This record gives sequence, C-alpha cells and structure tokens, in this order.
Amino acid sequence: MTSAQEVVTALQGASLTVATAESLTGGLLCAALTDVPGASTVVRGAVVAYATEVKSSVLGVDAQVLRSGGAVQGVVATQMATGAARALGSDLGVATTGVAGPDPQDGQPVGTVFVAVSLAGRREVRRLRLAGSRAQIRSATVQAALGLVAEVLGVQEDPELPGR
Repeated sequence: MTSAQEVVTALQGASLTVATAESLTGGLLCAALTDVPGASTVVRGAVVAYATEVKSSVLGVDAQVLRSGGAVQGVVATQMATGAARALGSDLGVATTGVAGPDPQDGQPVGTVFVAVSLAGRREVRRLRLAGSRAQIRSATVQAALGLVAEVLGVQEDPELPGR
C-alpha cells in the first residue's frame, strides 16, 4: 500500500505538482497529501466536485457524457483529473468518482469506483469494485488513488489497488 508520504516524496523528487478532483472522497485525498510535512511544495489544491454540474462547470467534464452515463464512469474520472490539473495549474491531476453508498447511483452499485491520473498527456484510469461501509469505501478509494499516482510516477511497479 502506497502512503501519502511516498507520493509527496516522489512528486518532490520529480519536481512535479499535483491537484485533486474529488467526488466520493470529498477532499479526503487532498487531506491525506497535505497531512505530509512539506506537501506545500507539491500540492496545488483540490476541487471537491460533489455535485454533477460542478464536474462540468468547474472541471470541464463533457456535459453530454454526464447526461448520457452519469458521473460514475472512467471517462468522467479521466476528464476530472485533466480538469483539476488545468484549473489549478498543476503537472499531475488525480481524480476520484464512484458510489460509496448507501444507495446505488447512475445505475452503478455501491462500491463501484473510478480513480484516474493525468500527467503530460498520459491518462490512466482504474475501475474498482469495493466492499464495506461508506467510510471503508472512501478510505480504500484514497489508497487506490495514491497507488495509481505512484504507479504513474514509476515508484511502484505492481500497485495494490483494492478491489481490482
């Protein structure tokens, strides 16, 4: 499991900055990163796009994609990550979207989660199927997002993404 400290250290070593776009995690990912001493050298900020329309208006997620398939899609996570990097002027964007419960959303069952990273034209997205309480799903999503960032930065060859 990748820690926020490892991600911050890797970003510092690569002289890269990061921005988060968070839906179901509601800021927990950025909070994990900013808990690390010295994170201010790499963390640009976060957009908590909990409402679907914020994903479009602030992060630039395609409104037609949201209308046709809802917010719980890999393409939405990817566009959120790209939009966060653009909006906050960072090198790397990382995004979370999904269903933490208690009810299904957009035709997706509880535990369906997407995490995505955008860096220099590279976009990676992972679909997860998580189980547990709302808090457990949100926590596991933060860990998965950190793992994906580490993978993209090359500091972790075989990421431990829960529910993969």
